[in-house]
Amino acid sequence: MFLWGKGSRKCEFSVSNSVTCFERRRSVGIVLISLAENAFRPLTPIEVNDSLPSFPPINPPVRILMGPGPSDIHPSVSAAMAAPTVGHLDPYFLKVMDEVQTMLREVFQTSNKMTMAISGTGSAGMECCVVNLIEPGDRMIACQNGVFGGRMADVAERAGADLLKLERPFGEVFSVEEIATAIEKHKPKVIGIVHAETSTGALQPLEEISKVVHDAGALLLVDCVTSLGGLPVEIDKIGIDAAYSGSQKCLGCPPGLSPVTFGPRALEAMDARTHKVASWYLDIGMLRNYWGADRAYHHTAPINMNYGLHQALRLVLEEGLVARFARHQLHHSALKAGLAAMGISYSVADPNCSLPMLNSVWIPEGVDDVAVRKQLLNEFGIEIGGGLGPMKGKTWRIGLMGEAASKSNVLLFLAALEQCLAAQGKIPEPGAGVASANKRYLET
Repeated sequence: MFLWGKGSRKCEFSVSNSVTCFERRRSVGIVLISLAENAFRPLTPIEVNDSLPSFPPINPPVRILMGPGPSDIHPSVSAAMAAPTVGHLDPYFLKVMDEVQTMLREVFQTSNKMTMAISGTGSAGMECCVVNLIEPGDRMIACQNGVFGGRMADVAERAGADLLKLERPFGEVFSVEEIATAIEKHKPKVIGIVHAETSTGALQPLEEISKVVHDAGALLLVDCVTSLGGLPVEIDKIGIDAAYSGSQKCLGCPPGLSPVTFGPRALEAMDARTHKVASWYLDIGMLRNYWGADRAYHHTAPINMNYGLHQALRLVLEEGLVARFARHQLHHSALKAGLAAMGISYSVADPNCSLPMLNSVWIPEGVDDVAVRKQLLNEFGIEIGGGLGPMKGKTWRIGLMGEAASKSNVLLFLAALEQCLAAQGKIPEPGAGVASANKRYLET
């Protein structure tokens, strides 16, 4: 062991396999010597800037994530992500990939062979689906009743689609009749629609729409980012040709992966392409060889993210889909009862089309949106979301996704919100929200 320098500028040297190793204690001064093959050899002096800031280790605050995503993470998912990393073609990781695919098929309720996790967030899944189904000049209808329908339309335009935007006001859903009329007018190859619009809390019914789409010989593409794992997403039963989701919502995994699934009709359309897919990274023609039997190298997959998704899917299936859907619905109904008792109503136009995992509510008149959300975060550790687009400053988005969908979270949030409203002079009947939610729980 050798020491060089003095005071805070001291360096420590040790010899391992005839290669110089050094560890910075506080700051490294001028390195002048090296040990190699048991001989000293002069080195060019290297000056290290002592004025560089010191960075503390990561130590984030503990939050209760009741916003539009990400959602709370089960400790076992975090533990899985801390497991040793292996290579992206290691036999162990290939087994993990196979199991992730099998579990995703269960959660998507499909037998689609081409079901996998795209390396990227839900937006990557959206872009993957659009660019693989659309070639320049292909006709597409994008149904836009919120921010994320608008993003799908933007991606389609960038992919060269002949696009028709079918629009409804934020908070409303599409009728079968208006979609049928649009199909007759535009004669599209693909119709894209959002199942659970995160920006508005609206749930789009799909069964009858699917029939109209397929009767016209078109493909149905569905955004399931917020619904997967919290609502039935019955790919095969409904007849959805392609769908994408995100790991960070009701699946209860950190953001970073996007589950996707493609049915036979979608794969036929991809095989019939005459142009290269606009994205190399998201080209299913190549990705299917990595996730399929060939295991042909395409990219270095995020190994530990897939560990996390694997464990999150295990938890989903251990709970059971029916029980999981019922849990989300129960806590939604309790929250809704509590908010109603406090004079707060939902912003979705049709009460039958409100999402259980994303509760969009009107902010009471005279209440400061940002002040309430800051107080919830700083005093209670609770994160909720504000409105987007035309809903900005008008709505709160309260998430009950995955691990966050719990009785304790609902009751804590209602009690905390009561204090936040009282701080702004909007004093509801004391305890009314919690009492109404508890009444709902006792009824089950």
